[in-house]
Amino acid sequence: MTRRGFIAGSAMAVAAQQQRPRNIIFMLTDDHRYDAMGFLKGQSFLETPHMDAMARNGIHAPNAFVTTALCSPSRASILTGQYAHKHRVVDNSNPIPAGTTYFPQLLQKQANYQTGFFGKWHMGGEGDDPQPGFDRWVSFRGQGTYSPTRNGLNIDGKKVPQKGYITDELTDYALDWLGKTDPNRPYFMYLSHKATHSEFEPAARHKGKFANAKFEYPKSYAPAKSDQRLPMWVQNQRNSWHGVEYPYHSKLDIADYYKRYAETLCSVDDSVGRVMDALRSRNQLDSTLVIYMGDNGFAFGEHGLIDKRTAYEESMRVPMLLQCPELFGRGKKLNEVVANIDIAPTCLEAAGLNAAAQMQGKSFLGLAQGKKTEWRDGLLYEYYWERAFPQTPTVHALRSDRYKYIRYQGLWDLDELYDLQSDPLEMQNLIDSPQHKQIALDLNKKLFSILDATGGMYIPLNADRTLNQSNLRNGDASKASQFPPSILK
Repeated sequence: MTRRGFIAGSAMAVAAQQQRPRNIIFMLTDDHRYDAMGFLKGQSFLETPHMDAMARNGIHAPNAFVTTALCSPSRASILTGQYAHKHRVVDNSNPIPAGTTYFPQLLQKQANYQTGFFGKWHMGGEGDDPQPGFDRWVSFRGQGTYSPTRNGLNIDGKKVPQKGYITDELTDYALDWLGKTDPNRPYFMYLSHKATHSEFEPAARHKGKFANAKFEYPKSYAPAKSDQRLPMWVQNQRNSWHGVEYPYHSKLDIADYYKRYAETLCSVDDSVGRVMDALRSRNQLDSTLVIYMGDNGFAFGEHGLIDKRTAYEESMRVPMLLQCPELFGRGKKLNEVVANIDIAPTCLEAAGLNAAAQMQGKSFLGLAQGKKTEWRDGLLYEYYWERAFPQTPTVHALRSDRYKYIRYQGLWDLDELYDLQSDPLEMQNLIDSPQHKQIALDLNKKLFSILDATGGMYIPLNADRTLNQSNLRNGDASKASQFPPSILK
């Protein structure tokens, strides 16, 4: 063969490799906040060597978010590529609407993928029955348990005992399935960990690992000063079930709580390492698209709060790591605002498929490859009040590269505006700032335009009333927007 023929043949081989549907592994962790990885030093003692290696060998997305910081809505957004007001799984108990399509179903039908689900489903109530889109099914009811339980797992519709620590056992099942996949067909593996959901329970090998470590309390832990303009509902929640003064109706120590969280995370990092080792042994480490992310963040004292649900960074911002050296190269950052609604179209593009018409997210493969890509200039966030957790009101927010506008529904209190460039900890509310009035008006308008364009229902808002907080405090709600009950159904 001539040199020219050899080069042409090599180019054709590379093109064929790029066109072939890629193997995809998606790993999801519960309540994993964006800075809780060793290389980011959210706390100096954190240890996540395998996640750190993913960042070195792939891409770290520092501006990754969820569109609802709550388990079920976030998971539904991942699987459908839609906002919560579109897929209607707006809380942890709402049923999944009939006819909902999950993107693994498209992988199966349109690209002949082998698909497996392993772990926490937690959508549509407490059920754990096998769901459409997956050939292999290993799950549990509700939140499951960290420790072994009798008939604790549902494997392809059959109840079986949970024999070991849940993070390790789910990884066992996932890797066993991976080892049996047909090498002539692509696969999609969804490993959905219970960890690090509270109450945090580390594996025996990690208990006490950080007992003597020093915890740094967040700068916004102390009560807000009067000029910081924090909404009253946030200030009052300090002494509620989700606040630092009376957390979970106990005398919980935030420092010890975080240390157990970090220790519980260690087994998830072990799982990441085991998955990478399995890919390495199969000679698929460079060619497989691996995505790691959290389903929502978690506050450990920021603004006096514990838990998630809010539109603050520690609640809606999540870790995201991508690895596929054949696609991205190594050691890069994806700085654009990406979200859980983008996972479905991204995986579909990796499989050689187009995003479904009903999807509201966009694939970020091109961004990750450094290609010029038209991208969003603001991400919608939404959370709908839950009767079982009444401390947090309905929230709508718009998060741009620089600013965040937060609007509350159903109570007359301050809205919020933050300049994330100068105030990344969100400690200085600019909603009453004359210099920022037009910015808030523009963000408010854009927020509702996104809702309108994506199927949200509302009565149009008089923008001038948005910033006139004195009118709201005086009870003048004549022109305030109101979502009808139908949006919660």
